[in-house]
Amino acid sequence: MQTSADRQDRHQYPAHWEADVVLRDGGTARIRPITVDDADRLVSFYEQVSDESKYYRFFAPYPRLSAKDVHRFTHHDFVDRVGLAATIGGEFIATVRYDRIGGDGLPASGAADEAEVAFLVQDAHQGRGVASALLEHIAAVARERGIRRFAAEVLPANTKMIKVFTDAGYTQERSFEDGVVRLEFDLEPTDRSLAVQRAREQRAEARSVRRLLAPGSVAVVGVGRTPGGVGRSVLGNIREAGYPGLLHAVNRAFPEDLKEVDGVPAHRSVRDIDGPVDLAVVAVPAEHVPAVVAECGEHGVQGLVVLSAGYAESGPEGRERQRALVRAARAYGMRIIGPNAFGLINTAAGVRLNASLAPEMPRPGRIGMFAQSGAIGIALLSRLHRRGGGVTGVTGISTFVSAGNRADVSGNDVLQYWYDDPETDVVLMYLETIGNPRKFTRLARRTAAAKPLVVVQGTGTAPQGHAVRATRLPHATVSALLRQAGVIRVDTITELVDAGLLLARQPLPAGPRVAILGNSESLGVLTYDRCLAEGLRPARPVDLTTGATAADFHQALAAALADDSCDSVVVTAIPAIGEASPPDAELAEALRSAAAAVPGKPVLVVHVELGGLAEALSAAASTAPGAAGKTPGTAEATAPAPAAVPGTAPIVLPATPPEGTHLIPAYPAAERAVRALAEAVRYGQWRRDAADPGRVPEFDDIDEKGAARLIGELLARGEGLALSDEQTCELLGKYGVPVRRALPAPTPDAAVEAARALGYPVALKATAPHLRHRADLGGVRLDLSDEEQLLRAYGELTELFGRPEELRPVVQKMAPRGVDTVVRAVIDPAAGAVLSFGLAGAASQLLGDMSHRLVPVTDREATSLVRSIRTAPLLFGWRGSTPVDTPALEELLLRVSRLVDDHPEVVAVTLEPVVVAPHGASVLGATVRLAPPPVRDDLGPRTMPAY
Repeated sequence: MQTSADRQDRHQYPAHWEADVVLRDGGTARIRPITVDDADRLVSFYEQVSDESKYYRFFAPYPRLSAKDVHRFTHHDFVDRVGLAATIGGEFIATVRYDRIGGDGLPASGAADEAEVAFLVQDAHQGRGVASALLEHIAAVARERGIRRFAAEVLPANTKMIKVFTDAGYTQERSFEDGVVRLEFDLEPTDRSLAVQRAREQRAEARSVRRLLAPGSVAVVGVGRTPGGVGRSVLGNIREAGYPGLLHAVNRAFPEDLKEVDGVPAHRSVRDIDGPVDLAVVAVPAEHVPAVVAECGEHGVQGLVVLSAGYAESGPEGRERQRALVRAARAYGMRIIGPNAFGLINTAAGVRLNASLAPEMPRPGRIGMFAQSGAIGIALLSRLHRRGGGVTGVTGISTFVSAGNRADVSGNDVLQYWYDDPETDVVLMYLETIGNPRKFTRLARRTAAAKPLVVVQGTGTAPQGHAVRATRLPHATVSALLRQAGVIRVDTITELVDAGLLLARQPLPAGPRVAILGNSESLGVLTYDRCLAEGLRPARPVDLTTGATAADFHQALAAALADDSCDSVVVTAIPAIGEASPPDAELAEALRSAAAAVPGKPVLVVHVELGGLAEALSAAASTAPGAAGKTPGTAEATAPAPAAVPGTAPIVLPATPPEGTHLIPAYPAAERAVRALAEAVRYGQWRRDAADPGRVPEFDDIDEKGAARLIGELLARGEGLALSDEQTCELLGKYGVPVRRALPAPTPDAAVEAARALGYPVALKATAPHLRHRADLGGVRLDLSDEEQLLRAYGELTELFGRPEELRPVVQKMAPRGVDTVVRAVIDPAAGAVLSFGLAGAASQLLGDMSHRLVPVTDREATSLVRSIRTAPLLFGWRGSTPVDTPALEELLLRVSRLVDDHPEVVAVTLEPVVVAPHGASVLGATVRLAPPPVRDDLGPRTMPAY
């Protein structure tokens, strides 16, 4: 008789179970199924496990594995018996297995939905979160194979393993019998298990990035023997930035007797370095990188910054070279920034790391910055540097990452780091592509709830070298979804910096009400008009006239800030001719002191050709004009004495303001200032709304299990299918979405019979693809109240459009008059499940007036979805029309959201038209498409992007 252990050949190797994961300490490991070829690895792994750990696993002394044990633990059928291993460098560091059991606790197969699970982790790797990662993956495998419950028996002294199970967040039962703790838990994800998984993911990925950004030692591989070249330049940049850690220069071409390069210890190989190396910056030709990666991996390097080009950006051969690079690095547990990267920067006082091609260390500050493109990274650093010396003063960056081809470390990883980084208050990102929009949206929503996230997003065309999931959603839809996640979406790097500097310097506005004051009536009016264009609510500008003094500005700003009807203030300033113009530093201090008295409201300055004011605003503190201090950017400088002629020699004040002082951002154009302010207003409103996001309601009449059975039966007939009208009505009906019956009318007599069955009045519709939902073409006849009208309409349709078999006419009972709308839900391979709403016809088809939300949709999101389209006034009594039943529409949206969220097999739903009447909403047409669910999704176990 054939045993399950001998059935491995019956089941194809499940390659989709392979995954790279980030561990608790930031290192990486690979998880994969155990096969018959792993016998030697298993024996070697077991020999490195302590006797105590073996005892905890087998409940008795078990010094070595027998041949029978090795056979049993390496032969699996991948259904009833499964083993997974966590590996580093190709060697096992931990294993987990499950065996399906029946109600009697004995091995079983088929319908049994319970399994015993057991782990073993090498002592050297305990405490790294390996078992927790393995539990997530073995649970996902078990669910895929129809197992719904795990049982584990653990010795009471094995507290670490008990904690792995109890901390996982699953619903558990615990018992104690015969000296053994028995744990049983359901594998269905719970809110708590998902929260635990996401928290572990965040901590692990943040630590993996932290190890790259704050290394204790750095080796630059590829340092030239003569000045110049990438490697030598980066080495110099690290030295000049004041990096306090150990620094090494590596080049295999160095003479054996060479001890130093530019005062840095020189080595021919990473292997020759005494002591650990945390970060290696690789600047060698692409063909030499594999040897460097192997050296680094064997030496225990934690991460790589690969500046070398010649990878996926260069074509198919380079793309394969890039895949090999990632596989090699992950085999050693290393993470990679790059290849083709610009580098990374950390301005923290204890780090001072400039491992990049930027020749100057940026000013320290509170802005975290990520750019995929090296060219854009250079532009952003340059823009901030210029603004830092003038408009923005001490506002600088905390950390900067330019990931190049982002083969491994991506914007998602860096977001995980910045989420709880105490040194970063604002995040700026330039994203040419988003490799995993579903995860990015999830992380962005959480990050934006804590700190502003400003993004310039590419148009969707992936540059060479970027591996991205294909999306079927328009670029505008993806942008809308990002905004709903709290992302501040801007179009240019100028807007990126403008918004970032405001958010880094000023509090969030409490609302859209804006006060405008200044010494130029024209500039004030221009600012007023821009506020209106951006949807803000400006008050009439206060003109202080060109003769306004610093005291006048102070008094006017103080009055505006004290006004309860004002949420923010824009100050406009132009230079005046003659002695009436206040000195720049004096005006800056006047504005600063007035703003400091009401610190809860943002203040912006629009200046025209007033560079001295911009610099003074950057430097001005609460010190009175005339105080001495240091000039920004210099080590020692004494401020000049006040000039005899006002405005000719601005007074320089301390660069570092007192704790809690808000720096006032200044802009050279009204439209730039107002655009930044408008983004801050919208973001502030999102923050307030996010505090109460609503709930996903429960509906008592939903038959989730019945829908699951129906979907299973339908999918059993094919890989993917569009449901028939009858099947669509049945499935939607289980979620409380009735569809009005439409009876086929292939002949006039059939139309009459259908109308009698449904009851008059009826509608006659042509459903051929070219006429469907095209009432404008005349393919629909409404309000047919008797047989005579029906037959006349039937004749008109056939005369206009052809034979009945070409028209596919149907008869449907009339719905109450209302507004025709359309509801759609799709599963996008990149963004996930998206619910969309708009008015039927030209508004949605021609103008693209649709609003979108990520599923599951809450009650508040459904309300906002209905009101987000430009044509929403038609639903609420526009021009004296009767308002329609929007609560009924919102309930319909929530039910469709629940359907696609509960059943990932439902990949597309279209309800068109949905007629929303003054009382109720009627679905007149519906289509549903099913497909097998994805094996893994964002709710599955933690994984790194596959390569």
